[in-house]
Amino acid sequence: MGAQLRVYKRRIRSVTATKKITKAMEMIAASRVVKAQRKVAASTPYATELTRAVTAVGTGSNTKHPLTTQAETVTRSAVLLLTSDRGLAGAFNSNAIKAAEQLTERLEREGKEVDVYIVGRRGVAHYNFRERKITESWSGFTDEPTYADAKKVAAPLIEAIETETAEGGVDELHIVYTEFVSMMTQQALDARLLPLSLEEVAEETATKGELLPLFDFEPSAEDVLDALLPRYVESRIYNALLQSAASKHAATRRAMKSATDNAGELINTLSRLANAARQAEITQEISEIVGGASALADATAGSDR
Repeated sequence: MGAQLRVYKRRIRSVTATKKITKAMEMIAASRVVKAQRKVAASTPYATELTRAVTAVGTGSNTKHPLTTQAETVTRSAVLLLTSDRGLAGAFNSNAIKAAEQLTERLEREGKEVDVYIVGRRGVAHYNFRERKITESWSGFTDEPTYADAKKVAAPLIEAIETETAEGGVDELHIVYTEFVSMMTQQALDARLLPLSLEEVAEETATKGELLPLFDFEPSAEDVLDALLPRYVESRIYNALLQSAASKHAATRRAMKSATDNAGELINTLSRLANAARQAEITQEISEIVGGASALADATAGSDR
């Protein structure tokens, strides 16, 4: 019985130590998600306005440009998947990877070759384990991405979209990331970055009751689009990185809170079992003492007779 009590106490100490760790991780994630949420709120207006500017330029000119013009025959697509470097975030990474795989399958069914670009060690590990081809990958900055990181990720994608398909380029660019909706809700989604769908943006603008601005192009609309192309891709990727980071921290906070609560419940259960084992041990010792005393009394009475 004493051995069983020692096992319960050892498990309680182990679970208590784990609970302290998960509680600390929950508090760290809670502080980080607030900072990440502020960065998302600060970057979203810039990305939105830049998209509207590109749409206005594309709508107001007849220039054929990779930023706004769909290829007649799309033969190759690029998919950028955003995951995290670390786990302990519930279904955050698995949902993003699942969305990327579904998008890849859909593009392949349409007869397109797919080049996969991945941000985050979790996504890279998933594809490497399954021996799937990765065109290029990045890691080490998913928790706190900067604009410089977005430029580093955007550079090969811009080069691929500007290169002819026959020479290894791509006709369109898709991105898969996790959108931060609220502290409790994050959803994995995919979006086509290039070429920009002018009709969808114009329809969304009209729905909001907004009007696209009118521009005079100097020196030409093509030169303007050439200048806007890297800025557009970089800003959209940067905003997606921030959305993904905020979503990851929120998912980590929720997962660690659940782990902390479960650890507390397990400690309570083990404490009840330990108390029951200790009470049983005490009862057994008392029974042994009483039995010994009774036997001794019987033996003494017999000798007196």
